[in-house]
Amino acid sequence: MDQTIEVAAEKPLWRRIVDFPLVAMVIAVLLFIFATALAHNLGKLVPSGLPSRGIVLGAINLALVLMAYKLAIARLGERPRDDLPAQRSLPELGKGLGAGVALFSIAVAIAAAIGVYHIVGTGNASTLLLDLVIVGIVPALVEELLFRGILFRWVEEFGGSWAALLITSALFGLAHILNPGATWFSSFSVAVEAGLLLGGAYMLTRTLWMPIGLHAAWNFTQGGIFGVPVSGHVSHGLVQATLSGPALLSGGAFGLEASVIALIVCTAAGVWLVVLAMKHGQLMQPWWVRRRELSASIPLQDRAPVR
Repeated sequence: MDQTIEVAAEKPLWRRIVDFPLVAMVIAVLLFIFATALAHNLGKLVPSGLPSRGIVLGAINLALVLMAYKLAIARLGERPRDDLPAQRSLPELGKGLGAGVALFSIAVAIAAAIGVYHIVGTGNASTLLLDLVIVGIVPALVEELLFRGILFRWVEEFGGSWAALLITSALFGLAHILNPGATWFSSFSVAVEAGLLLGGAYMLTRTLWMPIGLHAAWNFTQGGIFGVPVSGHVSHGLVQATLSGPALLSGGAFGLEASVIALIVCTAAGVWLVVLAMKHGQLMQPWWVRRRELSASIPLQDRAPVR
């Protein structure tokens, strides 16, 4: 287990520093920020009157973030790995997409049954492609690369799976506190329901494809199909709908993500994924525990001298 730790003792000091999980994480975050900043500046060159401007901006953002990930971020750390492997993309992405559609459909069905979700008219299908890109694909891929592909990965390598799940869930919820209609309860809901769901999917599959599928389908289904605000942002779906009743049930202006309905449905699914990850032996011990266990497994005469 963790042969890279044993090999690391033979690396020069600067490389051991760069490969240390928290240092690798900081470098990865800086590369991610550089890619998104570059995308933002290139986006200024796209004419404001272009009908498909939103799709073009999304494509630029995705292209640069993916390039940074594939060429640099995936190669960092003691155990370089690509969490977007092509050979597992379709089945894992498909599972995530299907689960995301199902989970939000269940949440909407419950909301409709108790009288807080109402369809008031037909929507407009002309914006579906734009919603798919801007509301579904771009946020899902970019946010999952940051929160699971970078933060979860290296917090887990340093502090173990439980620390990674707790810290990234809290950060994910906090990242939504400035959204329109956000409250501390909405951020708490996002942290628990989405943090467990997306973190659990990553732990179970050890790729980003299932979390991306879940994230994209959840966003697009609530906004592009059911016409529910997506994290506080008003959406126009295939139907026109309104939310009414107590904010605890409707989510208020933030949308159903901030309701106890979504909190219960998605948290249950997230707990199930985490339990599955545990059963499949996907929990990672903290860095110092792994080092201690590895050191104990090496015969005394074979251990490298301490420098």
